[in-house]
Amino acid sequence: MFNEILTANNLVSSVAGDLFGDSRSSTSNAADYVTSNRFYVEIESKITACFTECGGLGVQIKKETVAEGGLNDQQRILLGAPEFSDVTLKRGLSGNQVFWDWLSALFQPRTSGTGLNQYRRNINILVFNQAGQTQQCWTLIGAVPVGWQAPSLQADGNAVAIEELTLAYEGLNVSFGGSGGGATMLKDRSDTGYFASK
Repeated sequence: MFNEILTANNLVSSVAGDLFGDSRSSTSNAADYVTSNRFYVEIESKITACFTECGGLGVQIKKETVAEGGLNDQQRILLGAPEFSDVTLKRGLSGNQVFWDWLSALFQPRTSGTGLNQYRRNINILVFNQAGQTQQCWTLIGAVPVGWQAPSLQADGNAVAIEELTLAYEGLNVSFGGSGGGATMLKDRSDTGYFASK
């Protein structure tokens, strides 16, 4: 009876693999299992693993609907430029002032010939599977801080103090597998802000 059940399970797995064009074993499939708590954020070529949350990443394509004369059962969709949503990074408050130093640098007077470009950075967000392998790498191109929020304090509370940094960025690149490509600071506007994450 046990052998019959085992054979049936193998048959189901085989059929499922044939249907979906997947010849991998269940062991290798487990390597594709990704949970939301396995991620790193790479800033200036350094893996920073102290972030507790990373959210807001996304893109929307602006569209315009146009009615065409004589076509009552259709509509035309005109696509515009992409609009990237801000990303929020959260971490426990510590003596490391990298968030504040990056943001406060924007407050300083800028001399002739310098501008916002010197504060832009490419940032990698790496997502790992259960085997510790990089499944995807999301690269924020030309990211710049647009907000910082201090943790809320409460006299009778005992929750971890969390600070937040909000980033806007000019573009997004998504790569699969591999590892981070070394996030770098963009020196001037002539830089494309794009690099492959391999």
